[in-house]
Amino acid sequence: MTNTIHKLNQLLESGRNYFSKTSEYELAKKASPEKWSKKEILGHLIDSGINNLQRFTEIQFDSKPFKIRKYNQDELVKVNNYQHSNTKEILEFWYLINNRIKKVMELQTEDSLTYKIEFEEGNISDLKFLMTDYVEHLEHHLNQIME
Repeated sequence: MTNTIHKLNQLLESGRNYFSKTSEYELAKKASPEKWSKKEILGHLIDSGINNLQRFTEIQFDSKPFKIRKYNQDELVKVNNYQHSNTKEILEFWYLINNRIKKVMELQTEDSLTYKIEFEEGNISDLKFLMTDYVEHLEHHLNQIME
């Protein structure tokens, strides 16, 4: 997990730096009405952080395999109205929730990282995969934002 935590830390710093230096116009611009703006992608990363923090903590005490419940990504972005939200506020929220996730990752043991999870399709994996996949998902979307 050391590499995953290190990567998360780097992504948080590069993302925070990018958003603090990018104009509001650039962040809110949409390629088309059905595509997310950079602000909305950041909002999606907040929603992802909320859902995954809950997963990462509940697996510690819930029955195993822990069942992963999907969430409605598009609707959450709309309902939270990230497009018209204060950029500094959502940036800080994104940064803080990911710092909390980083702390939870740091608390994991070799044993807890093997806790089994079950996806809706019936596929089984473990907490280590889920945490690593979360950071890769974050990296994917930050690359979209910063391109």
